[in-house]
Amino acid sequence: MIIKGRVWKFGNDVNTDVIIPAKYLRSVDKSVWPKHVMEGLDPTFSSKVKPGDIIVAGKNFGCGSSREQAVLAIKWAGIAAVVAESFARIFFRNGINNGLLLIECKGIYNSVDEGDIIEIDLDKGIVKTKKGDLSFKPLPPILQEILNSGGLVEYYKKKVKRY
Repeated sequence: MIIKGRVWKFGNDVNTDVIIPAKYLRSVDKSVWPKHVMEGLDPTFSSKVKPGDIIVAGKNFGCGSSREQAVLAIKWAGIAAVVAESFARIFFRNGINNGLLLIECKGIYNSVDEGDIIEIDLDKGIVKTKKGDLSFKPLPPILQEILNSGGLVEYYKKKVKRY
């Protein structure tokens, strides 16, 4: 599978509080979180991002609290993937569980500029940038299957076949 999109670049230690500020967490309206995604770093981000865009970040993306809302705000904003140097462990698992593609790729942060178009080849484990190709370790088959199902709940429904 190939994913191609425009880059939005964020630095190191992007925490869940800046991905979706706590004041919006009480809402159960799915349209609220995408309107405020990344507001803590760029208050205008939600008005600029388009479906299929890709977030590129430095180290420890998604650190902070274990709130799933941070993943869902990104996903519901239409972001196709987050490619980072590294992810906070709980954020990574929340991303997979909720069907958000997360790719850990060393060297990505210094290989792109905001606005660049990059291409992710999930099968080959390659991110193509204007500065060259970078490799990443492809996700294990079980995680790919969860992502392809749309998240852990949908994966489970398919496996149990009672639903």
